[in-house]
Amino acid sequence: MAKEKILIIEDEKDIVKMLDYNLRKEGFRALLANNGEDGLDMMRKEHPDLILLDLMLPEMDGLEVCKAVKNGTETAHIPIIILTAKAQETDKIVGLELGADDYVTKPFSPKELIARIKAVLRRVKEKEKLPEVFKIGDMVIYFSKIMVAIKDKPIELTSKEFELLKILIKAKGRVLSRDYLLDTIWGFNQALEIQTRTVDVHITTLRKKLKNESKRIVTVKNYGYRFELDLDEN
Repeated sequence: MAKEKILIIEDEKDIVKMLDYNLRKEGFRALLANNGEDGLDMMRKEHPDLILLDLMLPEMDGLEVCKAVKNGTETAHIPIIILTAKAQETDKIVGLELGADDYVTKPFSPKELIARIKAVLRRVKEKEKLPEVFKIGDMVIYFSKIMVAIKDKPIELTSKEFELLKILIKAKGRVLSRDYLLDTIWGFNQALEIQTRTVDVHITTLRKKLKNESKRIVTVKNYGYRFELDLDEN
């Protein structure tokens, strides 16, 4: 069975050595890069299963790397765990808004990090496969291209808005709680730091962009949201 590849983009040698040892011990294959540009080059060549990304990198910082990964059509699906020594909440929030899946603040326990890695990889594997193209009403979603069009006109969505739409569609009419959406899209350990109001704000902007198709996103009072597949058009 092929080993899952973890790309470490980190410039502190002691941390790299510790991560390399612990990942290999757990059966992962570790790939190493000590700056952002080399990390992106290695990502394109090796197609890792997950990226461990330090924010404080020389020349090209971690947020720039995160943005480059998540903006790439072929790389946006790769999960990212941010490693940061910074205490500022804004850096963590910005990373998550750019599409990072989780973060760990230095110094961290190797066991905790391995548990986080396994949790993120498990979430990725558990995602149901969606069709290449999903058509409903006047809306067409191109999942692999991360594109949405209404009446053949492209609609520009942020990565979080697209993820919200996708996860609601995948639920096939089931109601998803705000906590579940927050946990799945922003990362399971963020509940204390990002209020569920964030979900409501993103849903509001998503509805505005979907125009007439926005009525498919139904609010379930005091709980969450569901996606209506069968609408009465009369």
